[in-house]
Amino acid sequence: MTRVLVQVALFAAIGIGCLATLFVAQRLRAEPSPDGGYAAIGEREVTIPEAKAAVVRWTTTTHHREIGLLYIAFGTVAAIWGGIDAMMLRTHLLTPAADIWPEQTYNELFTMHGLTMLIFFVAPVFFGIGNYFLPLLIGADDMAFPRLNAVGFWLLPPALLLSRLGIIAEITSRSLALVVPDSWLAFLFALREPAIGWTMYAPLSSTAPDPQINFLLLGLHLSGIATTVAAINFIATVVYERDESIGWANLDIFSWNMLVTSAIALFAFPLLGTALLMLLFDRNFGTTFFAVEGGGPILWQHLFWFWGHPEVYIIFLPATGLMSLILPKFVGRKLFGFKFIVYSTIAIGVLSFGVWAHHMFTTGIDPRIRASFMATSIAIAVPSAIKVFNWITTMWNGNVKLAAPTILCVGSIGLFIVGGVTGIFLAVIPVDIIYHGTYYVVGHFHLIVMGIIPLMMFAASYYWYPLLTGRLYDRRLALFQSSLLVAGSALTFMTLMALGFMEHPRRYATYPGEFQWLHVVATVGSYVIGLSVLLWFYNMIWSYFHGERVETADPWDLKSTNQFTPEWQWFETKLERERGIEPTEPDEVRRSYVPAQEERPPSLYGRIKPVARTVANDASVGAAGGLVGTVLMSGVLAVAVALDVFDLESFAGLAVLVGLPESVTLGYAVFLAGGMITWPLLFLALGEYLPGELSLVTGLWYSTVIASGFAIAFYTGQVALEVVAYLVFVLIAHWLYGLGLAGTIEYLGGRHPAPPEEQR
Repeated sequence: MTRVLVQVALFAAIGIGCLATLFVAQRLRAEPSPDGGYAAIGEREVTIPEAKAAVVRWTTTTHHREIGLLYIAFGTVAAIWGGIDAMMLRTHLLTPAADIWPEQTYNELFTMHGLTMLIFFVAPVFFGIGNYFLPLLIGADDMAFPRLNAVGFWLLPPALLLSRLGIIAEITSRSLALVVPDSWLAFLFALREPAIGWTMYAPLSSTAPDPQINFLLLGLHLSGIATTVAAINFIATVVYERDESIGWANLDIFSWNMLVTSAIALFAFPLLGTALLMLLFDRNFGTTFFAVEGGGPILWQHLFWFWGHPEVYIIFLPATGLMSLILPKFVGRKLFGFKFIVYSTIAIGVLSFGVWAHHMFTTGIDPRIRASFMATSIAIAVPSAIKVFNWITTMWNGNVKLAAPTILCVGSIGLFIVGGVTGIFLAVIPVDIIYHGTYYVVGHFHLIVMGIIPLMMFAASYYWYPLLTGRLYDRRLALFQSSLLVAGSALTFMTLMALGFMEHPRRYATYPGEFQWLHVVATVGSYVIGLSVLLWFYNMIWSYFHGERVETADPWDLKSTNQFTPEWQWFETKLERERGIEPTEPDEVRRSYVPAQEERPPSLYGRIKPVARTVANDASVGAAGGLVGTVLMSGVLAVAVALDVFDLESFAGLAVLVGLPESVTLGYAVFLAGGMITWPLLFLALGEYLPGELSLVTGLWYSTVIASGFAIAFYTGQVALEVVAYLVFVLIAHWLYGLGLAGTIEYLGGRHPAPPEEQR
């Protein structure tokens, strides 16, 4: 089973499935006619002149919204292509040996998956969203340079074709070989997908004989020109085209992020283009920029990562802008710390150019240089943490709506926290030296690029779907799809983190057999991600024809919290002009934030006293709840000990861990203390950031999460059915602990949010 056949078949299956859904949905659509009846199904047919006119319109347009849709469509096609590469990679890794595809195919997939997703998927989609909505958000009629905007987009399709010419040539040559002699197709047969790794490290990239690498370099160079052109356009639009009423102080957060992103791209991509030309000259004209006798292979790493790490923030910052824009709409609160989020965005833009060498800690560069880059790499976590804490505070005591964008936003925050914290560890030189060549890096990187970037794209598609199509999507399917996507991402990439902790080397097509079961888990998670993407495609296409028609310009009830932003105001005007739908006003308008107190602030003692009272109350109530929960949990563990699925001696190891003598009694005392102090206080602290009161359901969720840590810490080598029984007893024990903890706290009167009248 060849790689080309599988890839073409999967690509064709997805394309045919989307077209079939489109065709069936269109044929079944029945729109109401002006007299109140319904037109015949499938009555309207598109004529050839209309189709030609549509082709001419979409290939010559300079309108920002249409260019934006073209960017998004192009990025979606690239995402499908790169996603198929990823599915095939994970399928290959189901077995320890290279049984499904050879090592060469694995290296080809690895190379082109990374380049396709980073360069041809993420940036084009975000530039498409920016093209469509940024002028609406800042009150501009169009982008600053409409024709240049179109040129920037139309450079991308040939860039992608050049970059992936290897597989296109392979398909073409195999097809033509059926009718023409092989000697006529020698050049096409010589082109293969590059297998040099997506980082294209020299000297492999400069000496590999595959001529397709030259086309890859040209395609990447062309994409860099397109990105630079788009960046200039965004900067000029924000600076010069915004409405007179919009200044720097009230510029929306998404436009701020696109502005900083464009500034980073303006400095990063020209350097990438220069490095690509230098590599091209090394390959074809005998220069020695990256040869051992010339500049050296390490020079390529410096130049590549000087672009590469800012590129991470080029694709990350638009996602954080969407998070900061969308999240407040679904929690009913104004974005907390707007000014500091802007400052953090600018800080990331500046610091992003000072961290590239943390990718090179294992190359033997000067230790003093490594130390400086370690400090900068740790420092850049601070502005990212500012964003996270502000997002969490925005949700605090908010009126959280259960919607697909909410699930995606909250899931993104959780995944980004894990990915960000693991990145801080990799910024530390000794840790990085150990884990640099392992799956720990793969898990960390994908928890960032998959954990927040595509999730925010999906959130934006749901949030603006009524504006884009005039219809509502299937909300139940969207909730399921969003939950599936978050769960699949967590399962896949946290499993890769676990492989990294076991020091499993990355970038290898084969691996030792003891890692197989974790690879199977990660592959299952990747299939879950793929399924969720297919559900999204179905929802978007089907709802375009059968979704409920929008009857108001405020489908998310934004006016009630004074968050009816300019793009929705534009939509309101459009509905009134085209369909005669009058603007509506909510029955009640409430503040979307808690205003500052106007009276004199209390003294230091006055501030400390209520906090101390709350802490004392939480400690006492939490200790009581923890005691009840731990007693209930101990009963279940006693049954597990009697059935010989839980080893009581594991408590002795807990005593040793905290520095006490090895003793089951002392270990159980530590266990009891943790159950009465640590876990209840953590539960109450987390409960402060959850909407609503602490309840039994909250306790169940909390205990389910902490059960995983207990299962790992107290595992003593059970196998087969003993493992299943052990995990079942651990889960039941923790559920009883959670019920006892939450139930006791609720009964004794634990922490509650302020009444609504006090929140105003």
